[in-house]
Amino acid sequence: MRNLLAFALIFNLTSCAELQSVVDQLPQTESILSNADMASGLRQALDLGIDKQVSKLTQKDGFLKNELVKILLPEELKKVDKGLRDIGLDNLADEGLKVLNRAAEDAVKEATPIFINAVKDITFNDAKNILLGNDDAATQYLTGRTQTELYNKFKPVINSSFSKVGADEIWSNLINKYNAIPFTNNVNPDLTDYVTGEALKGVYKMIAVEEKEIRNKVSSRITDLLRKVFALQD
Repeated sequence: MRNLLAFALIFNLTSCAELQSVVDQLPQTESILSNADMASGLRQALDLGIDKQVSKLTQKDGFLKNELVKILLPEELKKVDKGLRDIGLDNLADEGLKVLNRAAEDAVKEATPIFINAVKDITFNDAKNILLGNDDAATQYLTGRTQTELYNKFKPVINSSFSKVGADEIWSNLINKYNAIPFTNNVNPDLTDYVTGEALKGVYKMIAVEEKEIRNKVSSRITDLLRKVFALQD
């Protein structure tokens, strides 16, 4: 709290005498960061989250075996899953879930360049608000700057990935088998839109995981700049 108060005062006091008084109260081992340093520190934190966490999602099973982001079935397909399992088609149901996650893993490869461009645009004012914000303030900033562009980028990739990983054929077969079960209501969900939205949620969730680590664990601040910048919010 002492550091946070000192930080806030530095940006509001105008007289040299008052400013010097605040500086004198800061711990001697810390130095006042320039505006550029602060913005660079936030960029570095986001770059680290992108490099460390988002890249994991592009690997095989990056979604499927990560319980934080694993794509489950939409509500209208849960009855399909249950119906197929009830008649002994567990393997087909499992395969249907797997290919949804495979399509998301394929699409996330398109995210990194868009994130990098958004991170480059962080200003000092952005950085100040992010630093003093909630544990996911940087992630929320990135979401606001990239969500629409990523959705437009992800959707055609996921649509294409459905063909590449066999999801369209598997789900066509799966839904047809379910619709043929007596006394069931036919379903025809928009899986492309659903998986696109779930893939986006997963990407931002993993960036938020890394941001929270950096904010709350000094050991996760792996560079001098990260340690200096985030010391201001401790």
